[in-house]
Amino acid sequence: MHRSRILYAIPLSLVMSGEVFAADQTTTAEQPQRSGSKKPVTTETQAKTVEKLKVHARRASTLASSATKSDTPLIETAQSVTVITRNEMDIRNVLNLNQAVRYTAGITPDLRGGGVGSRYDQFALRGFSAPTFLDGLKLQDSPTGYAVAQTDTSRLDRVEILKGPASALYGQSSPGGLVALSSKIATDQRSYGSVNATGGMFDLYRVDADVGGYVTDNGFVRYRVNGTVNGQHSQLSRTGSRRFSISPSFTFGGDGPTTLTILGNYQYDPENGTYGGVPLVGSLKRASFGYLPRNFYDGDSSFEKYNRRHGAITYIFNHRFNNDWSFSTRGRYDDIKTQYRSVYDSGYYVSDDTLARSAIATNEHTHNLTFDSQFKGHVRTGPLRHSMMFGFDYMQQSASEVGYYGSAPDLNVFHPNYQMAIPTPSPWVNYNTDSHQAGIYGQDEIHWRRLILTGSIRNDWYRSHQTDNMYNTTTNQSPSQITWRASGLYHFDFGLSPYISYSTSFQPQSGSVSTDGGKTVRQANPSLGKQLEGGLKYQLPGTSLLLTAAGFHIEQTNVLVGVGNTGYSAESGLVHSDGFEFEAHAEPFHNLVLTAAVSIQKVHDDSTGKPLIQSGKGNASLFAFYTMPSGPAKGLGFGGGMRYSNKSYGGEASYGSVWVPQYAVFDASVRYDLFNLSHSLRGWNVGASVRNLFDKNFVANCLSYASYGQEYCYYGERRNAQANIGFSW
Repeated sequence: MHRSRILYAIPLSLVMSGEVFAADQTTTAEQPQRSGSKKPVTTETQAKTVEKLKVHARRASTLASSATKSDTPLIETAQSVTVITRNEMDIRNVLNLNQAVRYTAGITPDLRGGGVGSRYDQFALRGFSAPTFLDGLKLQDSPTGYAVAQTDTSRLDRVEILKGPASALYGQSSPGGLVALSSKIATDQRSYGSVNATGGMFDLYRVDADVGGYVTDNGFVRYRVNGTVNGQHSQLSRTGSRRFSISPSFTFGGDGPTTLTILGNYQYDPENGTYGGVPLVGSLKRASFGYLPRNFYDGDSSFEKYNRRHGAITYIFNHRFNNDWSFSTRGRYDDIKTQYRSVYDSGYYVSDDTLARSAIATNEHTHNLTFDSQFKGHVRTGPLRHSMMFGFDYMQQSASEVGYYGSAPDLNVFHPNYQMAIPTPSPWVNYNTDSHQAGIYGQDEIHWRRLILTGSIRNDWYRSHQTDNMYNTTTNQSPSQITWRASGLYHFDFGLSPYISYSTSFQPQSGSVSTDGGKTVRQANPSLGKQLEGGLKYQLPGTSLLLTAAGFHIEQTNVLVGVGNTGYSAESGLVHSDGFEFEAHAEPFHNLVLTAAVSIQKVHDDSTGKPLIQSGKGNASLFAFYTMPSGPAKGLGFGGGMRYSNKSYGGEASYGSVWVPQYAVFDASVRYDLFNLSHSLRGWNVGASVRNLFDKNFVANCLSYASYGQEYCYYGERRNAQANIGFSW
């Protein structure tokens, strides 16, 4: 998501169901349907079994809950979903969400480059920005998008990427899809824990700890605490990041029909890198002096600051009435406070070797409250089996922001001076924003033999009130919208599942709309999205090997388009995304973890006649990791991957259209369980990984607006190696 330096509206998405998150991380052994079996393992029987079993192992990679808000097997889900497990994240040693999703079809990662701009998780899904949910609840952006939560990946149990419109269950959302994160919570183990220490290039240091177990002898009360202390310099000179995070949780109720989980988190980022980039001329396009180095820093170290404090508390309550009906409710309150100031290049040169710069500063504070409640049950009507769900959710935000903007001294790129006096920026914006959203939704999954039909419908009401304290004006919005989804899937007994689905979405947007030159003005209506998707899924019977292929057509209508020289907009924009995706995933499969992905997409903005800015034409990736099961090297795991990104559109520059060239980079990982070396080393393990193994020099993305004279690019992540040692019990 591009965070404009011009104020934009609050992009809100409705709260997701609790099944997306850790409270429902109950699991059972995978029960794939064997060819010729007379008693297929259905979604209904798996769901009932899951409710009765203890929490012990992590949920299988062949189960996902984000598409239907239930633990439906992926092979029976009529929508594209990618699951990234904790094991896969550990194997690849991911440090942030951008790194976690790099091997996913349909993702355009690292919109701010892989080595800088890491304070936010910014990527596009099927050409559109994707909202993030944590433990089933929306992580709300601030009105200007600077006070945004970032979840440290060390506290995550899994990541699910739901592709395509999801408003029928989640409300306000992107037509490209959403990302659902699940926290680690207490399991049924009496005592467990791990401590890992990591060091690496760019002065990386990291210590992660995760402990849990029973508080009472019978396991009625359980706990889990995980935390991290970490820091690293970025690949840009004079910049770096530091973080402290701790997440305690307690679960009451043991294995009974009623459970309550209280989950807290406090995260402090005293610094978090820079948000700048490099000018297009000198990075993507050769300048008169050649190219700027990859460690070029456009800011001022004495002025640079990004400080974020984030505290949150979540409750999760589940009650099972009987084998057929259950109730769940959950909610979260979080408080985010940021202080941000930076000097950044303005995207153009004032002379051959001198770069124009500007200064910006903001202080933001948001209070966010989110709830979601639902009833779920199973009923029969003749030969039909229904998995039904009825829910209500509510979300509100109170946000304040004071922003400053001004000029900054020019920077000589050959002899940069990072200790210049920076003039105090002038007041720019001063806003208070209050927003409220409520939604009701329902879903019915109908099973008849091997045919599964799913229908979902939802109504949303959204209200926003913004006060401009500088000009003493107010802006109000109160749209409502009905969205729906319908799908059909047939699950053959030999493992093949063809499906088709249609789904819709909506997103509130901010702006003044006029079609008569300003004689009548109103606030903008939401943009609307719709998608038609068809595909095939195949799960090899008796294994976790899952193959998926899907084709899709997305349209986003009612998009705001500026009316020249008026200051108003018209709701005439149309963006459409067409593509094909293929993914293969197996974990484990004969001691092999395998992920392969290919996507081809075309994202077009009809208002400009060009592709959507920062949208790529597709990607391809392959990652494989094999662990030796026996012999002298038993316990040794090794593997690697390749990530290919097709060219992407970066906007319009002074010389014409900006196209970022395709690139391919390679990664490698190795792990070893030291118990196989000596029984006295039980619980100890070591590992290492390298991203961009061959240190390829490439531009990851560009963002160019020639009409404003702003032309930015972002270098990709340089070679980055790290090693770790850990102990678990």
